[in-house]
Amino acid sequence: MLIIMKKNADEKSLQQVKQYLVDGDFDFHQSTGANRVIVGVIGDTASIDMSKLEALPGVHVVFKIPDE
Repeated sequence: MLIIMKKNADEKSLQQVKQYLVDGDFDFHQSTGANRVIVGVIGDTASIDMSKLEALPGVHVVFKIPDE
């Protein structure tokens, strides 16, 4: 799963997303670019409520990576 943050997302918004993932016992990696932050979630993401995640402040879009 990839979480793309909005261009104007502040650090507080990013921390809320990370805390949501930590509370759900998920591992993640953050990639910070010039204009966007992308958070890659590792593991079985079937239990993540995408609508709750997308509703968090600063989240632009969430992509689920399909299984093969």
